[in-house]
Amino acid sequence: MCTSIVVNKRKTVVGWNLDLLDMEYRVVSSADGVFIEINDAVEGRLPLFGANPRGDFVGMPTCWPFDARSDPSGEGSSVILLDIDLLLRKKTLGEIKAIAENGPVFSVPGYTFMSALSDADGNVLHIVPGQGCLYYERPEYKILTNFSPFKQDSETHPWMGWDRYRTADEMLRAAPDGFDVKDCFEVLRAVSQVVCPTVVSMVFDVTERTVYWCENRRWADVKSSALAREDR
Repeated sequence: MCTSIVVNKRKTVVGWNLDLLDMEYRVVSSADGVFIEINDAVEGRLPLFGANPRGDFVGMPTCWPFDARSDPSGEGSSVILLDIDLLLRKKTLGEIKAIAENGPVFSVPGYTFMSALSDADGNVLHIVPGQGCLYYERPEYKILTNFSPFKQDSETHPWMGWDRYRTADEMLRAAPDGFDVKDCFEVLRAVSQVVCPTVVSMVFDVTERTVYWCENRRWADVKSSALAREDR
């Protein structure tokens, strides 16, 4: 379970809660960005979430219920590799948008991982493997939890995150023009989880190119890293 938000007010601010159960992770900060790496039994440590100096942000919520159309079929592009390519600046958001719009995108067998992507201009791309993609040009705000935006509530699952979506939506509809890092953390705190625990809460002030994060809901212990701005 995870929650992704992108807000375009006076600033572009991105928020991400990583809700994770029984998996090893670590937060890595370097000149290349601030990444949350997951330790995969086969591939090793993979940078799957985070921000880079170009102003891109990558989140990857799991979609519940699972949809078998996201399983690999021998054709198309891996949603995980597309996410990594954006995070490591091997592709732009526009290039990934073109790939997702013009060919199939798949996940891994048995799990539908979605993409919640954004760029320095606050544009947002949501990809749901096997179902399609949705592009939003600098929206006022966008939220993605763990249900498919194509299905909404036509299929239900205990972890789909309707409650989190509604809470975030209510808070962001009332957000002031000066919405900033502190405000974003308040939203993440309101939608944080205990059962499938929120292990990292990350806020990216895209305008200032500064990443803030805390671990295990320790809201008073926030770390930060200023990234050297990189033009596209």
